[in-house]
Amino acid sequence: MSLFPRTEVGGVSLPRMLIGTNWILGYSHTGPAADDMIKRRHADWRNTYDLLDAYMQYGIDAIMAPNFSQGTPHREAIERIEQAYGKPVIRIVTPGLNVDDSAQARAEAEQTIAECAKDGATFCLIHHASAEQLVCKNTHTLNRLPDYLDMIRQHGMIPGLSAHMPELIQYSDENEYDVQTYIQIYNCMGFLMQIEVEGVNGVIWNAKKPVMSIKSMAAGRTTPFVGLTFSYATLRPCDMVTLGAFTPDEVHEDVEIALAAIEHRHPLLGKRSSPVMTSILEARQ
Repeated sequence: MSLFPRTEVGGVSLPRMLIGTNWILGYSHTGPAADDMIKRRHADWRNTYDLLDAYMQYGIDAIMAPNFSQGTPHREAIERIEQAYGKPVIRIVTPGLNVDDSAQARAEAEQTIAECAKDGATFCLIHHASAEQLVCKNTHTLNRLPDYLDMIRQHGMIPGLSAHMPELIQYSDENEYDVQTYIQIYNCMGFLMQIEVEGVNGVIWNAKKPVMSIKSMAAGRTTPFVGLTFSYATLRPCDMVTLGAFTPDEVHEDVEIALAAIEHRHPLLGKRSSPVMTSILEARQ
């Protein structure tokens, strides 16, 4: 199997595909039935292990999640896959912080950050729901953001921002905050994006630091071929795509599609099922 291409973020080597966890933790973006289906499957750590193993076969060894605390469905699977491969899985955590302007809130924020470090995170990207509370569009600033970035540094992690609001990338770069990478929603359908696709593309291409894109398949609203091909064709070589999957077979298919997009070739995939196989479907192989 081919190893997936890599980039560098804050001095750390990362694969250009990151392991997403919505399809482990139960965030389907479709409804409770799908959420429950995901949670039932990954209540058994062995199913999560098999999923992670599929990624690791391509050298995709970095995973993004809201937390990595004890008792989460992915924690045991990560630790066991690390033992099997004899190498660490790079943890990218996206915690929500209490960003109220008070001594108590700052203490709570630092405690959350300390727990992320204790759980082995290498990267700590403040969740957009917290970071966006700090934005002042009038002054192009993120008020008090340097305080939280310093907390992340003090606890031995690399700081970043989950920037669903594209202005966060622009303002952070303008002010030269200690932000080493960004998370940004980016997909061909504009799903959950706050401005048009072309605008976000421009923000990403002008970003001073590598970007970790998410929702490449618009939470299942487009096919992997369309979503992943678009993302890898329109992102920079330093940027990454976060990919969640439900089964190991999906991982293998999606990695092949992504590699084909990067290598500018036709993906080698099996034929789709159809009750009446036409010549067009036959030609897909």
